[in-house]
Amino acid sequence: MGGAVSAGEDNDDLIDNLKDAQYIRTERVEQAFRAIDRGPFGINHGIELHPDVVEYAKEKLESFIKYSDSFDKFEFCEPTFVVGNCLQIASDSHQYDRIYCGAGVQKDHENYMKILLKIGGILVMPIEDQLTQILRTGQNTWESKNILAVSFAPLVQPSKSDSSKNDTVGLPPCAVRNLQDLARIYIRRTLRNYINDEMQAKGIIQKPPPKRKRRRCRRRKINTYVFVGNHLIPQPLDSEEDEKMDEDNKEEDDKDHSEALKPEEPPRNLLRERIMSLPLPESLKAYLTYYREK
Repeated sequence: MGGAVSAGEDNDDLIDNLKDAQYIRTERVEQAFRAIDRGPFGINHGIELHPDVVEYAKEKLESFIKYSDSFDKFEFCEPTFVVGNCLQIASDSHQYDRIYCGAGVQKDHENYMKILLKIGGILVMPIEDQLTQILRTGQNTWESKNILAVSFAPLVQPSKSDSSKNDTVGLPPCAVRNLQDLARIYIRRTLRNYINDEMQAKGIIQKPPPKRKRRRCRRRKINTYVFVGNHLIPQPLDSEEDEKMDEDNKEEDDKDHSEALKPEEPPRNLLRERIMSLPLPESLKAYLTYYREK
């Protein structure tokens, strides 16, 4: 996404920028964004043109479920990924409450994207260099507003040779969760709510995990050259500011080195601790923790 607000080295940098720009205003929303919370129910579908990107997304999803502490802090609806062009979705596809398109949409395809929304649903997509939010208010009515200026690569247009029925993208069916899965969700939700209420009663505020510290960039020293007779002699220009920056960088290097030597205490996973303390068979505890090892 274009614009300074979306620039950053990683997800934490992106969220920091969103906070600075006042798009994220509460700590609870910040925690949810850092955890990529999606809620436990409903369906969560993603369409991607390139198969290798889908495989990478599946690997990251598996890693998130297995190892991220955020998985236990928020409810999560596991996404299902489909390979294909989002401009070739089957005409009998179901509609969605929320849609986000991560590539530039041409004006000719605006209505196509809007039809995928349920009444009351919201679509966010970049169109004509504006990140646009569209609310479907009725069968044939929508409300649109521009959020901010952006610059996205455009959606890949299907070629005429790709317009056959064989290339139509079929989305996964809307399956109802089984009772065992629903029970796990509700047990985890009940325990999580109990933990949050308990911490609020004690005045304990849950803070997001510490972000990686950004290091200051070193400035390259610039030398000038002067002529003395027929000789060209380099003459360094070391200002007081350069000397101070060198001292600050050295102090930061020493501090970073000393902090790196200190053993870091892993954050407590309160939900896991509560589950493991329940008087239940070990196999059921493992199921409630999604077989996570920590």
